[in-house]
Amino acid sequence: MAREQNSIVWFVYLIECQNGRLYTGITPDLAERFHKHMTGKGAMFTRLNKPLRMIAATPCPNRSEASKLERTIKGLAPDQKRWMARQWALTSGLPSRV
Repeated sequence: MAREQNSIVWFVYLIECQNGRLYTGITPDLAERFHKHMTGKGAMFTRLNKPLRMIAATPCPNRSEASKLERTIKGLAPDQKRWMARQWALTSGLPSRV
């Protein structure tokens, strides 16, 4: 990327899988990352649990903050993750398989 590392907006996102499980990740490009999950080039979790749609994303000022939030979210129960996702700014117009 041509931009300085500090000017890149990172996102924490949640993907709902076909079996109802949730995946939490970080990326500076939501569409590209979802495509990687869909084509089996994302995380092992989404290779084993086929992605359905990205249910929410929230911007973070940098990769470090995104990683911290990701770690926190991964420690939550699924219903807590879904509640948190409903509070995030980005909940519509996100990448989807359907």
